[in-house]
Amino acid sequence: MKINISKISELDHNISIIYISESPEKINKDYFNREELEYIKNQFENKKKSVAINTYKNWKYIEWIETGKEQYIVKEKLRRAAGNLYSQLKNSKLEQICLVDLSDNAENTIAFVEGLSLSHYQFLKYYSKPEEKKNFLKEIQIFGSAIDNEQISELDILIESVYHAKNLVNEPVSFLNAEQFSYEIEKLGQDAGFEVEVFNKVKIESLKMGGLLAVNKGSVDPPTFNILTWKPKDAVNQKPYVLVGKGVVYDTGGMNIKTENYLDTMKSDMAGAATVTGTIYAIAKAEIPIYVIGLIPATDNRLNANAYVPDDVITMYNKSTVEVRNTDAEGRLILADALHFAKKYDPELVIDLATLTGSALMAIGNLGMVAMTNVTDDQFEQLKISGNNMYERIVELPLWEEYAEMLKSDIADIKNLGGREAGAITAGKFLEHFTEYPWIHLDIAGCAFLTKKDNYRGVGATGVGVRLLFDFFNNQL
Repeated sequence: MKINISKISELDHNISIIYISESPEKINKDYFNREELEYIKNQFENKKKSVAINTYKNWKYIEWIETGKEQYIVKEKLRRAAGNLYSQLKNSKLEQICLVDLSDNAENTIAFVEGLSLSHYQFLKYYSKPEEKKNFLKEIQIFGSAIDNEQISELDILIESVYHAKNLVNEPVSFLNAEQFSYEIEKLGQDAGFEVEVFNKVKIESLKMGGLLAVNKGSVDPPTFNILTWKPKDAVNQKPYVLVGKGVVYDTGGMNIKTENYLDTMKSDMAGAATVTGTIYAIAKAEIPIYVIGLIPATDNRLNANAYVPDDVITMYNKSTVEVRNTDAEGRLILADALHFAKKYDPELVIDLATLTGSALMAIGNLGMVAMTNVTDDQFEQLKISGNNMYERIVELPLWEEYAEMLKSDIADIKNLGGREAGAITAGKFLEHFTEYPWIHLDIAGCAFLTKKDNYRGVGATGVGVRLLFDFFNNQL
């Protein structure tokens, strides 16, 4: 399913070619005849965003690079231009395409190829005749001196990692229960070279991870707790970065069962865990010298006669007691156990990712992720820069002390739900209770799964966070 991306040193004018350029003046006159050049100039002057020319032996496409904007915006425009163009390539049933970047800018080249490659993703496993659904494009050639083979290899790894994250999220719970999720993580670890340790239910019980065990009480399938470790000998950091991902493989809401169509996308409630898996896969595959650990508590949140209920009091892994006010606020319970577990590593920084609250979606829609943090140095700013760079943008919400008042319980140390207001913030405030180290919380509920196609992000799982974190860790070197 992956597209082969390669660099070439000589153009083959028998295959279709995409030129990206800032203006007609940059276009090599040897590539087009006089009539074509006039047509291209006319289209540019009439502010057409792209040009397509059918020469009968091949197609020639010209995509204009917008100027006068910040580079991260220019790159996103190119990704989306590539996503739009991909539909034309598909309709033309092209198997090969060559990209010529006349701006001679590696960032522009990478962004455009990224948009094409992400647009190519398909999840065909459950079609009876998947071969009839497959996209045609098999190869992208890159012509130009600005980009090198190492950059192409890294981009190829990143695209593959996003695909893996998407595949995990798109799988239904009929296949991907917690144990199967652990098995899939182990397979990816063997492929990329990172270590995977899986705690079974007996081990989780011995550790007294009360949050994870409570959420799992209504399930016929046991929970797992997964530790993913990438620790290269040449790691630039002694203390690890720790990524924590919410792994609720299906969320019914428990006794506070979801109604109407709110169950429709709940296989995606483990998107944070999929992002952690995809990120560590990318880091290990690219052999980035960063010491990173992933922690993934995994279970479904179903209901039976033994399921946990509102008014229950849970003793968590860190010995805190939690009054359950809503069983659909389950993600924070399993994350809390994992966040306390992270303390044993004396981490450099902990980042958790979770489809945690509908409030995050209501606050900013599906265009980005909501963040909260206790970090006081520039690490959070670096993460926001990576968010802009990969256009997986971050909006910070406050963790003011007053929000803790909304989580006070009359019978326990804390309750798992605040009031109607500021739901995304009080969820983050609950998680903060279990952290004693530099920490960033990313609520990806709005952008992890789309019910309508959005350009190169597609429909269904987006794999959000993998590209963001890969860029962030690359910039720590």
